[in-house]
Amino acid sequence: MKRLISFLALSLLAGCEKDPVDPDGNGDGPLYAITTQLLTTDTPQSYIIVTDKAEEAGTLSLDNAIEVPGRALGVGIPKSGSLYVVTDENATVVRYTLTSSGTLEKSGTVSFAGKGVSSLGEYQNNFQFVSATKAYYFDGETPQVIIWNPTEMTVTGSIPLDSLAIAGATLSFSGATVQLTNQVIMPVGWRPATGVGITKKAAVVSIDTQTDVATIATDDRCGYTHDAAVGPDGKVYIATEAYGAAVYRVKHGEDTPAPCLLKFDPQTRTFDPSFYKTLSELVGGGTAGALIPGPQGTAYVRVLDEAVAPVNEGTHPRLVASGAGWQWWQLKLDTLTATRMPAFPSTTGSVFLFESENQILYSEFAAGSSATTLHVLGDNGRATVTTQGLSFSFLQLR
Repeated sequence: MKRLISFLALSLLAGCEKDPVDPDGNGDGPLYAITTQLLTTDTPQSYIIVTDKAEEAGTLSLDNAIEVPGRALGVGIPKSGSLYVVTDENATVVRYTLTSSGTLEKSGTVSFAGKGVSSLGEYQNNFQFVSATKAYYFDGETPQVIIWNPTEMTVTGSIPLDSLAIAGATLSFSGATVQLTNQVIMPVGWRPATGVGITKKAAVVSIDTQTDVATIATDDRCGYTHDAAVGPDGKVYIATEAYGAAVYRVKHGEDTPAPCLLKFDPQTRTFDPSFYKTLSELVGGGTAGALIPGPQGTAYVRVLDEAVAPVNEGTHPRLVASGAGWQWWQLKLDTLTATRMPAFPSTTGSVFLFESENQILYSEFAAGSSATTLHVLGDNGRATVTTQGLSFSFLQLR
């Protein structure tokens, strides 16, 4: 699997200046923007690192990084030379353009405040780019989808999603969106606004990118369905993420839905009422969550190894999900048979996938939110670069 999402690639000018990031000055090597969030102080701060390193081991410095207040994300169309930076402190998108010397400079802004949005962020995939002139932002607070033009830096419309609002629950869009031909598929999950738990309800928002019409499908058999993978049958498999599995482990028997796998048909835009599997039964038992797209019609399920990461009385589910005791199991989506991948190191439960020039990378967060290390998916989890803080977004600029 080389492509997770099909993007439009735009051309950019090659420079001739020499630069520490591009020492040969030929302007044709891969360049990446990694945005990392430092949460170790009372005031969160983010940094945008421009680097030519992504697929080899190393530690990235913040010395020449662009500083952004708050928790920031860097999003955009791969290899377009543009990075759109957002933060949880306001509703403004700031565009940066790659210069011939391999640096980023501001080149425009657009605000979503006029649509009632007060902050931007959560996941990189809340921003979906359809083309150079059309993109979506999924806002869980409102809830709605903002339609905007990344070239003109203008807001062009919105799609209300009022039926997703549930009293007493917090709506959260997924970090694992699927983009098919003329269609964006966004899984949805809810958790109680107060206390610990997950809401027993699954949903998918499907947007026709030609008409901007949204279809909402719901299912009451599952909860916190934030993960998605396309099967060889063309169906989209939707699963409970690791946090939902951790809640089930901690609160088992307290009306918490079992982590499960559902099937969504992108043609009819409905869930298959005859298909339901618990993730635990697919891996022979235990605490299981997540569905991470893998190669050739497969996906990875995460299984908690309590010999490595024991769950004690009163442990918060966030600590369980962020602990480093989650095994990798590869699931064949045609036969629904799973095999443990012992060569993969156990990592934290929640991961994000990023696409570099030659690899699909996944993130691993260090204890205490102190660092993020990227690993190669499919190469036994080989480690590549490490940054300070939490890196929730990654984009190949060139």
